[in-house]
Formats: sequence, C-alpha cells, structure tokens
Amino acid sequence: MTRLVELIDVRKVYDGGAQHPALNGISLGVERGEFLAVMGPSGSGKSTLLNVVAGLDRPTSGRVLVDGRDLGRAGEAELARYRRSGVGFVFQFFNLLGSLTVLENVMVAAQLAGSGTAAARQRARELLAQLGIADQSGRYPARLSGGQQQRVAIARALVNQPLMLLADEPTGAVDSRSGDQVMELLVELNRGGQTVLLVTHDAKLAARYAGRVVSLVDGRVADDVVLQPSTARAAEVVRVRVEEVAG
Repeated sequence: MTRLVELIDVRKVYDGGAQHPALNGISLGVERGEFLAVMGPSGSGKSTLLNVVAGLDRPTSGRVLVDGRDLGRAGEAELARYRRSGVGFVFQFFNLLGSLTVLENVMVAAQLAGSGTAAARQRARELLAQLGIADQSGRYPARLSGGQQQRVAIARALVNQPLMLLADEPTGAVDSRSGDQVMELLVELNRGGQTVLLVTHDAKLAARYAGRVVSLVDGRVADDVVLQPSTARAAEVVRVRVEEVAG
C-alpha cells in the first residue's frame, strides 16, 4: 500500500480555545486501501480530525496532505472540488433529502459534481443494486428503515468514486443488527479497495471491524493499534504504543 493521507504535526485551535486545542500536534498517516478507525471520548478531537481530512476545517498549523494535495494551502474552489469528488461522507443521522426518492438522493451528489443526468442515474442504479436496495429506488427516505437509509447514504457517498470514505459514527442511529450490517458493508467495500476512515466512540466495534485503530486523548494520539489482517475479527493485535503523550 502507499500513503494516501499524511498529517504532519497538525494543530487545530478554535476561537477562544488556545489553552485547549482540538488537535494538539497530531502526526498520522493513512495508507491507500486501509480501514482505519479513530476513536476516543467526547472532546478528544476525533471529529475535528475527520473535518481537517475532509477539507471542512483548515489546520491552525502543520500540514494535511491527501493524495499529494496540501489542504491547508488549497484555495476554496479547489477544496470544494475535493469535497465533492475526493471524499464521500457517511453521517450518523443519514442527512438524506426527504423530498427526493432514494434514487434521486444518490443521483444528486453526482450531478453536483458535474455528471449528466443519464450517467448519474446509471451510476446510482448500479450502486443501489450493489448495496442490495435496488428495489427501494422509488421510495422516499421516511419509508425506509434506519439500516436501509444508511445504505442509501453510503451509495450517495460512493457515487463520485471518492479517494476515501469518511464515516462519522455511522451506526449511531440504527439498532445493533442494522449496525452490524452497515459495518459488514464497509468491510466489504474496503476489501474491494476502498479506503475507509471511521470515527467512533465504540471500542468493541472498532476492534471488530477495522484493520487499525487510533485512539485520541485531548487532541493527541494515545494509541495506534494495527490488527493482523488475517485475524482482525479475533482481535489479535500488534500494539504500537506511542512512546509518550506530551502533557
């Protein structure tokens, strides 16, 4: 694998938060094709980490490189293009448009990225079939279960063939059975080569499904655990302990 994401001594300080930076000198790499879970308690910086990788927040200092692109130095137009096609977002509460059908919800992301209607429709239908919900294409989100809605959200996130899939607590709004199905789907996509960056507070979920787990505490990397690829489900781990967390 080759490096897709590189964070180099990244700090992020929000207004009035100089004494408690959201990210406090994080250096971290993500390989192409990796399934990385970032976990930690509330306020640990995991959502901020996702935001800087997504190009939603700029680092206060340090560098965020994605596929060779320096997000901190990119202009707004370049960042907008990157967010439309470089990354796919999966959110806890789906964020589907209730006035659009399942098919239209997936199509609209492709159309916003410049795809024509026919091409967007074809790509959306292919993804819905791949994710096992082609029969729901004409229904509206409110008529679907939570697990089905999250599958639609994943199809929407994949429609522009992003470099990586960013999932922020994707099982938080579904029952445990649907949550397992969502995670199995992410694993399947990762096996097909999709890079996945998952944010979660659930240690058991991270250890069960991810290939690597990074733990944050107070905006710093506290642990970096690499799971053996052949035994990830058994959670046989090789622990890479950060020598020291400053503070």
